[in-house]
Amino acid sequence: MLAAFPHAETSEVAAGWEDRWREFHRSVRVGRLWVGPPWEEPPRTAVGVVIDPGRAFGTGAHATTRLCLELLLEEQPGSVVDVGCGSGVLAIAAAKLDHAPVVAVDADASAVDATAANARRNGVAVDVRLADALAGRLPAADLAVANIALDVVERLAGTLRTQRVITSGYLVTDEPGLRGYRPIARRTLDGWAADLHERR
Repeated sequence: MLAAFPHAETSEVAAGWEDRWREFHRSVRVGRLWVGPPWEEPPRTAVGVVIDPGRAFGTGAHATTRLCLELLLEEQPGSVVDVGCGSGVLAIAAAKLDHAPVVAVDADASAVDATAANARRNGVAVDVRLADALAGRLPAADLAVANIALDVVERLAGTLRTQRVITSGYLVTDEPGLRGYRPIARRTLDGWAADLHERR
């Protein structure tokens, strides 16, 4: 290897490097929900959502996820579609909060695999689908949750078939324009924002 790259430098890798990422996957409490890794035990007083992100994005600790969970906790149980599900935090939390049916959609196969595995780990029913949310109409539901980039949020309006939408993934200075919906509630944390929209 060094013969092919004579100017390359090498260094020893510290023992336990393959598990060091676990140091950054910490549990978080949002109202009666607890989101955390499989190697931690949820409190007895909380609704536990156990997440192993695998190669997908999302452990539940990011401000945008926490804001979405706060808004989700205020919704009456009904059908939910999680757009850009990542590791499945929001879809699984919805199922744990008695929303049904719950559909989770992502264009990344790793996210679909992680969400399906985490749903099984949590003992909940989530219909996980590999699909591009912008390529066709999304499943009809009472509520959609979309913790994704601002430009994707704004382009979702034409594919959504829900009465209400929780969106996040953008800064507090951003105000997403979701055609056909009006914003009715906003939460902010650490410079990030989440909004609840209702169909006009």
